[in-house]
Amino acid sequence: MNAVTETAAAEPVSGVEIFVPLAKLKKSPRNARKVPHGEAAIEALAASIQHKGLIQNLVIEPEAKEDGTPTGYYLVTAGEGRRLAMLLRAKRKQIKKSEHVRCWLDTANDPAEISLDENVTRTPMHPADQFERFAELSNDKGWGAQEIGARFGVSAGVVKQRLRLGAVSPKLLQVYREDGLTLDQLMAFAITEDHARQEQVFEGLHHNREPWIIRRDMTAANVPATDRRAVFVGADAYVEAGGNIIRDLFSEDRGGFFEDAGLLDMLAAEKLREVAEQVQAKGWKWTEAHIDYPHAHGMRRFYPQQIALSDEDEARLDALSTEHDELAEGYSSYDEMPEDVATKLEAVSDEIDAISAKRSAYDASVIAHGGAFVVLHHDGTVRIERGFVRAEDEALADPQPEGEAIDSEAVEDEQPEDGDEDVQEIEEEDEEPGKPISDSLTRDLSAYRTLALRVALGERPDLALIALTHTLTAQLFYSYAEAGCLEVRPTVTPLGSHADGIEDTPLAAKANEAREAWAERMPRDVADLWGFIVGLDDERRTALLAHCAARTVNALRLPWDRKPRSLQTADRLASALALDVAKDWTPTADSYLGRVTKAHIVEAVTEGVSEDAARRIADMKKPDMAQTAEQLLAGSGWLPAVLRTVQPEAEQAEVEAAEPFGEAEEVPEDTYAVAAE
Repeated sequence: MNAVTETAAAEPVSGVEIFVPLAKLKKSPRNARKVPHGEAAIEALAASIQHKGLIQNLVIEPEAKEDGTPTGYYLVTAGEGRRLAMLLRAKRKQIKKSEHVRCWLDTANDPAEISLDENVTRTPMHPADQFERFAELSNDKGWGAQEIGARFGVSAGVVKQRLRLGAVSPKLLQVYREDGLTLDQLMAFAITEDHARQEQVFEGLHHNREPWIIRRDMTAANVPATDRRAVFVGADAYVEAGGNIIRDLFSEDRGGFFEDAGLLDMLAAEKLREVAEQVQAKGWKWTEAHIDYPHAHGMRRFYPQQIALSDEDEARLDALSTEHDELAEGYSSYDEMPEDVATKLEAVSDEIDAISAKRSAYDASVIAHGGAFVVLHHDGTVRIERGFVRAEDEALADPQPEGEAIDSEAVEDEQPEDGDEDVQEIEEEDEEPGKPISDSLTRDLSAYRTLALRVALGERPDLALIALTHTLTAQLFYSYAEAGCLEVRPTVTPLGSHADGIEDTPLAAKANEAREAWAERMPRDVADLWGFIVGLDDERRTALLAHCAARTVNALRLPWDRKPRSLQTADRLASALALDVAKDWTPTADSYLGRVTKAHIVEAVTEGVSEDAARRIADMKKPDMAQTAEQLLAGSGWLPAVLRTVQPEAEQAEVEAAEPFGEAEEVPEDTYAVAAE
């Protein structure tokens, strides 16, 4: 049937195709769709009509007045969305409102039924078919996401998602068509375009097919962009070196996943070596670059010494500090400041830091014969550990005498044989005046002096604090057990052999920073240590003692080392400190859940989340259960019994119930005296 162009005089004839000016088309009051089309749908229709023309006619009927007289306008029975899309194009000046629209004139059928029929009696395309067709447009016609998006009225981001889904293994797309996979699960597989990997992960799935589990398995061999190596190297450098970054277009992937772990390690090592060369260029004898800190190096370490600033630097520092305070007054952050003030304040701060850095420096002999480790910190920054000296260079790096060396064989030769002491004393009576007193008498006298020191020190807690701090510090920072006169021997148990990776955690970094902060302030020669500790105020001296004592804490529970009393004391110490391990430790599949039985996992989820949550995971396979529990327990603060801290109130009640001396008893006054003897 030939199409005709509508004119005012045309008689309404049903079942013909006519062309009607856009301006003469109206929405039908009997349209079945009451909820209007969304903006995105109209945009898509407009784009389609612009690039491909009107694929489907509008169905119309003539508008008439109450007396049946035609008004010259037509009501759109089916195709209201297409009419709105044409109006949008007219609004954008792409067409005029006089543009003729191809329509199908129908006066034989009920308009309401036609409208309903168009919206009900149709089968939408399966999404998998849509994904594959988008992929074909890209592959066969070479269209990019922008071009395809423009032709179908969707964003380039949506097109990229559909292209990625269309690139999923045909085998998995068919499973999706057969309702064997949900769209969310298919999206999880689309994180990479490796069909073999997709099919391998699919075959290995159990009944638990959560999308996050699929994503985890798909990226098991890859490195997340949040990894310290990825942060350090950077995405641009990695891609430039030929690496590929896997991006998840359907969820927040925080930068994606670096596909080639070996390449990433190589780039990180090369970049660390470049930093190491810069450090060595400043005079150090050697430098070594490592991704992980080499804890087993076994070298002695020297620290920078305090240096007094010149009068000029001191004056400049005072002036800068005053200027800094004046600029910062009234502002709580750089964001609140005018740009010029913020720039100036930052420059002043940098100069203050530069001058302050002159307060400490390594001895020239340490630099000339020592070296540094350049390693990767837990947050992806460079960590430079300086001042290490190899065993063969210690004498050159530390010209300070450690005390007269004692020849043990000579001492042994000088020891009198049994029964010779009296003879020696008799012989000494005939010696000339000025001869040193005998060794036996020296021992007797020193024993009395030792006892006197014990009693006197017991009466002076302030000096006892100094002596104990000195003894611990000398051994922990200088490795000189003979530098102190207290027979207190601190033992620092390395934890790396008991928990892999613990020494590269933020908590370990905090402990190392505290140690280095003290080490940089201490005198180089242990002979000057006593004066250093005496010169500290009470607060800092106590802080140093606390640091030394803290380094010796050992609360390890080892199967071969039964020490119930020590562990009980560790529990009491944790209670007194109100220790909250949950601030620095979370239950993950690696740290706990993957290393205990399913019963323990269920118990953890029951305690940390709810019984319902525990029941939902009870029938899962062990690996899936551990991963699901990790997600459920995240942020819950749950801890296994070994890491929990007894509440101080309960501990106090236990102490009061024990009452070791009784309410009316007092500690005997001679308790110390008895112990001393």
